[in-house]
Amino acid sequence: MYDAAVVGGGIVGSSVAYHLAREGAETVLVDREDEGRATDAGAGILSPATSSRTGSDPWFEFAVEAVDYYPDLVAALADEQDGETGYEQCGLLSVAVDDAEVEAFDRAKERIERRQEALGRPDPDSFAEVDPGEARERFPPLADVERAAYYEEAARVDGKLLTAALRRAGEAHGLDVRRASAEQFRVEDGEITAVETDEGTIETAAAVVAGGAWSPAFGDQLGVELPVEPQRGQIAHLDLGAEAGGTDARVDAATTGADAATDGPDTGDWPIVSAFREHYLVSWPDGRVAAGATRETGSGFAPRTTAAGVREVLDEALRVAPGLGDAELAEVRVGLRPVSADRLPILGAVPDVEGAFVATGHGATGLQLGPYSGKLVADAVRGEEPETDVSAFAVSRFE
Repeated sequence: MYDAAVVGGGIVGSSVAYHLAREGAETVLVDREDEGRATDAGAGILSPATSSRTGSDPWFEFAVEAVDYYPDLVAALADEQDGETGYEQCGLLSVAVDDAEVEAFDRAKERIERRQEALGRPDPDSFAEVDPGEARERFPPLADVERAAYYEEAARVDGKLLTAALRRAGEAHGLDVRRASAEQFRVEDGEITAVETDEGTIETAAAVVAGGAWSPAFGDQLGVELPVEPQRGQIAHLDLGAEAGGTDARVDAATTGADAATDGPDTGDWPIVSAFREHYLVSWPDGRVAAGATRETGSGFAPRTTAAGVREVLDEALRVAPGLGDAELAEVRVGLRPVSADRLPILGAVPDVEGAFVATGHGATGLQLGPYSGKLVADAVRGEEPETDVSAFAVSRFE
């Protein structure tokens, strides 16, 4: 019999399972590897200090703690497994591409300055307005923008790599990973006793719902409402190979320090770029720039690309960074984000069912919040008091 069974193997579920196993709990991770899992498609921007979310201080404070936890987690994973984690501090540029965005740029600066005064984040020395020319030096394909600001502490994470690292480290601590479909939670006398899967019954003293957009399927079984809907996000990945790198003077060897004629630009040091239409550009060390993302509500469980979605992300990418025009469209990733009714995560114990827990509803911020959410839920499963107050994210708020 297991101490805990975690249902769902994305970044959140894998984090819960890893943290349980690391603390010595006999844990099984049940994952059916759904197509369209948000973890596999997310851009991985880690920058709550520059987030446009202004209506929820609990979210912001939690996001700051979640991103602060990343260096500790990455250091632990470096000792416990032998693969890459996909995490790196890279900085972020906020840009007003044209006059129409200057007002939004000023509002964003004011918001960040208010946060600095009230909450101490971001560090005043880490955020400053920069000359548009400096912004273009940092991100060579950038348009001739009107205004720009740079936040040096922003980071990025590859969700696939981090999830794989969590699993490898978890397995080193005894985690059992099974590819199976969880069909039902068995509840007897108000307590979790087992998880029924298509591969058999798993007896367990606790179970965690971490199924992302698919989590509501277990709500009725546990007597709670889990108001989570899938929101489709399409992200285009552009390959700035040798040909793409050599066609624009801003993306050549002189600018990037790379041999553009043979290897393409050195994109590993390029920052994240965020304008003011809820899209972004995230660069990776392999000459790849991810451009995203759509936010398609009512999409259902249909992780497919659409002509309109691809056009949306490419049009915005080229508006912000026309120097990407000759890049190859390498792939389009599609993820179904688990968006809760109030856009906040759903974390913690299920009322009236001993041993039942939930970790879902992170929406577009799963990679930002997920590893820390997993740690806190794992603490709760083990009967430990979470180090952070997550009462604002309780399951019971929807009753």
